[in-house]
Amino acid sequence: MKTEEDIKKAVEVLRKGGVILYPTDTVWGIGCDATNKEAVERVYRIKQRDDSKALICLVDSDARLQRYVRQVPSVAWELLECADTPLTVILDGAVNLAENLVAEDGSIGMRITREAFSKELCYRFQKPIVSTSANISGEPTAQNYGDIAPEIIEAVDYVCFARRQEHKPHKPSSIVRLGIDGEVKIIRK
Repeated sequence: MKTEEDIKKAVEVLRKGGVILYPTDTVWGIGCDATNKEAVERVYRIKQRDDSKALICLVDSDARLQRYVRQVPSVAWELLECADTPLTVILDGAVNLAENLVAEDGSIGMRITREAFSKELCYRFQKPIVSTSANISGEPTAQNYGDIAPEIIEAVDYVCFARRQEHKPHKPSSIVRLGIDGEVKIIRK
């Protein structure tokens, strides 16, 4: 299947409130419309994850990130600009997102993807896409499509074709928590 058609089908599913499996700039992810409460709830059920554990979102650009956080501290832009590997930033003041996606303290984890497929998917969808590793909570992370458990594949509405044949090491993003006051706390290296 051509990439263009793959992205088109994934976007159609996302717009209907569906859940997809897709390759990201890190590992394979379970994704949905980050503004759709019911879709987010389904992702938690598929992962068998407690909804008190926050999920992250992927966006395609600085401009899109700014639409979903009240104020992005300047240190966030500096870190994102100089990061040479995928970096998720946890920011305070989440807005315009599904309420069950936002942490109790009002924060949200966001990552600007630079990987071609996920960036184009986010761009075409025009909203943040939930991105959580394609595994049951507590199980090993699925680095490649072949590592994803059958029950995860069967539980989603669409599985992207891009990069299914890939077999190489991938790792989750680094995660830093950024306070409005400029405080930086490393969550995962």
